Amino acid sequence: MKKNGTEKRRRRKLRGMSTGMLLMLIAALLAINVSATMLEKRWGLRLDFSFNGITTQSRATREALAEMTHPVHVYALFTKGQEDAPLMELLDRYAAASPLFTWEQSDPGLNPALLTRFSTGTESVSADSLIVYCAETDRWRILNPADFISLSMDPETGTYSYAGYTYERAITNALVYVNRETVPRVNILQGHGELDGDTLRAFDRLMTDNHYEVVYRDLSDAGYTPDPSELIVFFSPMRDITEAELAKLIAFTEAGGSLLFTCDYPDPVEEMPNYLTLLRSYGFIPLEGIVVADGADANSYYNNIPIDLIPEMRRTDVTAALVDSGADTVLLPGARAFETPGETDRNLTVTPVLVSGETAYRKSVHAEMSTLEKEAGDPEGAFSLALQAQRITGEGYVSRAFILGSSGMMTEEQIYAMTDARELIIRMAEYLTGQSRAALNIEARDAMRQALSVRSNGTGSLIVTALPVGVLLLAAIVLWRRKNL
Repeated sequence: MKKNGTEKRRRRKLRGMSTGMLLMLIAALLAINVSATMLEKRWGLRLDFSFNGITTQSRATREALAEMTHPVHVYALFTKGQEDAPLMELLDRYAAASPLFTWEQSDPGLNPALLTRFSTGTESVSADSLIVYCAETDRWRILNPADFISLSMDPETGTYSYAGYTYERAITNALVYVNRETVPRVNILQGHGELDGDTLRAFDRLMTDNHYEVVYRDLSDAGYTPDPSELIVFFSPMRDITEAELAKLIAFTEAGGSLLFTCDYPDPVEEMPNYLTLLRSYGFIPLEGIVVADGADANSYYNNIPIDLIPEMRRTDVTAALVDSGADTVLLPGARAFETPGETDRNLTVTPVLVSGETAYRKSVHAEMSTLEKEAGDPEGAFSLALQAQRITGEGYVSRAFILGSSGMMTEEQIYAMTDARELIIRMAEYLTGQSRAALNIEARDAMRQALSVRSNGTGSLIVTALPVGVLLLAAIVLWRRKNL
């Protein structure tokens, strides 16, 4: 009996020790897990083994974080349990890389005041978005889900598909934007039948993505005096400016202010003498009608539509880098031409930037017009479709201007996706504002895993080759042994 009692006590002791060791192991694992999570949040030590490296920071991001001068706080507007996991992990890595970067998750349903605070007349905050905010500059950028993906378009079918994830590009560009001491401003004029904010949404986004502030202005506002350090844009006005507005613009340009114009073929510029005076001061003389490509010149138009022009991009100080790199394809739907500049006075330089094919022609647009085919009397030749100008003012300042014969190149997202229009627009803005490039060229991460094939490099090729070879070797060994039995 004594022996049995001793055995029972020994077993109870062993069970107690086992339970204690198991509890200690569980506690140790929990401690390791908590410590690892804390270390990951503090130092970003976790390795990214995802196929597209979606949470790995590029060199451009690391440099941008190192150059931060003001604290930036990010509000991630996600409901608990519905977070975007890769985005949350990437924000942790930003916070680990710089003490000036902090973030928090905020449920939009529980914090409506936050949505109201950062919503504006042209942009509202919604769920699943980020608010990137710098209190010291009082500047913010709202990033919604559409900012985190890039699209590619099949030119044959005109359909879009997801091409990649742009989490890092969107966040880093927003970070740089809100941290800058000053931001160049683009003033889009309204009040004369110009294109409005809804039509200009793509242009507006392109400018803000490249660290420009976009505002809409009315020249008739007595409290508005154009600042020569800012850019003024006329998007195809349909009514003339007044004498008082013209006087404001002349004072603006005399002090070195710059202008960007679009002038579509239906615009009644002939009925706007004050506006024409402003255009002619830069050597811009609009020609009547729409430019039509010669059907035989297939490289000068798109998709069998002769008024969708693919012009030649001339090499100027605006376009030199684009032409040299081959990024010189743009599309001008329904374009107006301008008189090709001849000799000007010594204070004005006007240069063609985009030019139609040699055999293109101009069709007069009127109610009785029945065909786009060339007819007797239609002017023919290479037409200037975009011009840049530089004028030395009487006060010794340099005023610049750019005019484009098709607003569609500036406003249509499809053209942005198909051509190099984005790059040209940014180069135009840099030329007119005197700003150096601030946008960061961060590659999008692949949205789809690459299919494994024999031509795949690295591990994929090794696996594809090794599996069948291994099966054959095993089969050969088995067959050899059976043969010798």
